[in-house]
Amino acid sequence: MIPVLDLRGRTPGVRELRATLPRAELDVEAAVTTVRPICDDVAARGADAVLDASERFDGVRPTSLRVPADVLAAALDDLDPEVRSALEESVRRARIVHEEQRRVTTTTTVAEGGTVTERWVPVDRVGLYVPGGVAVYPSSVVMNVVPALIAGVGSIAVASPPQKDFGGWPHPTILAACALLGVEEVWAMGGAQAVAAFAHGLDDLDPVNLVTGPGNVYVAAAKRLLKGLIGIDAEAGPTEIAILADATADPEHVAADLISQAEHDPLAAAVLVTDSPELAEAVAAAVERRVATTKHSERVTTALTGRQSAVVLVDSVDVGLDVVNAYAAEHLEIQTADAGAVAARVRNGGAVFVGAWSPVSLGDYCAGSNHVLPTGGCASHSSGLSVQSFLRGIHVVEYSEAALREVGAHVVTLARAEDLPAHGEAVIARLPELA
Repeated sequence: MIPVLDLRGRTPGVRELRATLPRAELDVEAAVTTVRPICDDVAARGADAVLDASERFDGVRPTSLRVPADVLAAALDDLDPEVRSALEESVRRARIVHEEQRRVTTTTTVAEGGTVTERWVPVDRVGLYVPGGVAVYPSSVVMNVVPALIAGVGSIAVASPPQKDFGGWPHPTILAACALLGVEEVWAMGGAQAVAAFAHGLDDLDPVNLVTGPGNVYVAAAKRLLKGLIGIDAEAGPTEIAILADATADPEHVAADLISQAEHDPLAAAVLVTDSPELAEAVAAAVERRVATTKHSERVTTALTGRQSAVVLVDSVDVGLDVVNAYAAEHLEIQTADAGAVAARVRNGGAVFVGAWSPVSLGDYCAGSNHVLPTGGCASHSSGLSVQSFLRGIHVVEYSEAALREVGAHVVTLARAEDLPAHGEAVIARLPELA
């Protein structure tokens, strides 16, 4: 079912691996062309453009873009007690992990009388995107809101697609998760139009400084297009799982984990990298058997047979490490002998899951880690969502006269070397003897 890429007998470099490894055919750059007119329309026409796009893409035109407070409250009141308990545990664990990420102010004495202080200041306002297309993601509410709250963000807005089955509001479980976390500003809008509305603002929606959250390739494309006008966390598009496994791995575990991510989206990527042909065969058999009985069989089959998924055969775990580092997966599982030592050698990955008892689905919900992670190879240069995503480091410089006098001549010299004499003259105005 899953295509096979045989790299045995070869030691391809990073350039070849980037060109060879499976990726989705519809990438973010290609989707930018599609979302540009949508984003431009929202900038020009505001709420009407968002409503038109909702009618076109979601099949429903909400009576109001902002979700009323009583709808939020009712969603929480009606939430299944077991789901509420699970969400509360997810929130508790996320708080434990994310509380440890909060950076503190540091002051460095560079010279006597000269200090540089770094203050970490939260962004003023954020727009948090929660998907709601082929699946429902209250867990993404947790993953977005918890770090924003811990960072101290003062104004939080959540957007999620309207659902025609729920009167044009986002899915009630998403609304309940927002209410559980105390989020009062929730908007019934999805896709590129939601990102554009956050970026440009609407008559009753103040623009945000930062947009975070996962979504499909069109959400990721809108974030790329509007980056600069807004900050973004990363381009979190269709999900990816890569598993580096050897002969010690349980093929049932591997197959179940590949399928677990493939059910997200027909464009989801599932990649197994192994030096064991026997494991690959056993996984293939397990996948075929499990796909036949899983609820979203058609969606999973499309994802697993697509060009974005593959079984990659390599000569050794060492070569496999080179492959997964070049691939830079959103989620990377290490199911090998001495998995901890192998995982310590991973350089590129949104999140790494170590050993047989750490499936990606644990991280999706209740590990305490964040599941909003970079995709499409962006894990080679970007991090997953964290408290730091909502903070800015501001340098505060304070020098006394004596401290400036000590270093002033060097400032003047460097200013002249760069042919920016006015820079030096700003120091000379204070210390005329340096002229």
